[in-house]
Amino acid sequence: MTTLPLPSADLIAAAAKSIDPVFTGSPLISQTSADDALDLRLFAKVETLNPIRCFKGRGADAWMSAQQGTGRTFVAASAGNFGQALAYAAASRGHRTVIFAARSANRRKIDAMRRLGAEVILEGDDFDMAKAAAREFAATQDLSFIEDGAHPAIAEGAGTIALEITETLKGRGIAPDAVIAPLGNGALLTGLGAWLRAALPGCRVVGVVAAGARAMKLSWETGRLETTAAAATCADGIAVRDPVPYALECMRHSVDAVHTVDEEAIHAAMAFCRDHYGLVVEPAGAAGIAALLQHPDLFAGKTVATVLCGGNVER
Repeated sequence: MTTLPLPSADLIAAAAKSIDPVFTGSPLISQTSADDALDLRLFAKVETLNPIRCFKGRGADAWMSAQQGTGRTFVAASAGNFGQALAYAAASRGHRTVIFAARSANRRKIDAMRRLGAEVILEGDDFDMAKAAAREFAATQDLSFIEDGAHPAIAEGAGTIALEITETLKGRGIAPDAVIAPLGNGALLTGLGAWLRAALPGCRVVGVVAAGARAMKLSWETGRLETTAAAATCADGIAVRDPVPYALECMRHSVDAVHTVDEEAIHAAMAFCRDHYGLVVEPAGAAGIAALLQHPDLFAGKTVATVLCGGNVER
């Protein structure tokens, strides 16, 4: 259990007005060819066109705007996208960031974090080992450690995506039956869920994990923290083996289902985005599409929205 408040729809609405506009107002697209291929009506929120090519800037900016003073140092762990977002938000406010990443992390994301001003330290064989090192470093240096998925403001920033989806579709006279999104540390899914529970309670909120990285799904299903020995997937943004307790608590109030997808479906989803939308989407960013491809009977004939939440593909 956590003493932190759950993400708030009111604060999501407030965040939508205060987040750096380079991260908001992303396109919500549809393609008849995509709908026909999936046997449903699909709206895809494109979060790959901002300066860091992913949705994480929304949450990082919302969280950073609440921090006091200047010249502070913030420590975090990242597979790459959250680190970019934190570096971007910190630099604009005169702060320093130290980001820990696994030695196996995406080199393009590492380069991008450094280009945005972060000091990047490579530690451990996977993301969760890097996170443990980051937490220890922050404690020994008496610095602020920020964990993606563990703060209401980060989820509320991500929740502005759902606000934009519902407002755009409302203007077209459309109400989605489901919103489906990747589930990594949980900020995106719980932010979407917080808004949808308040604004469109009949809409199902569905998360997607990789078959080789089931820790968040297992923990949500059992109601207790379930770690796994490995998180074996090409989708580094959802390669979690040590769940975030706060995110799991939020999921209890805002998520209807979590589905798994295999590596074949993830690669097929990336190709789907290229072929139908002309977009380069990274593996985790295409997980929602992967679920539609792998579990067609669950969504056939429905109106569905998903988030193409990152486009930082390894060279």
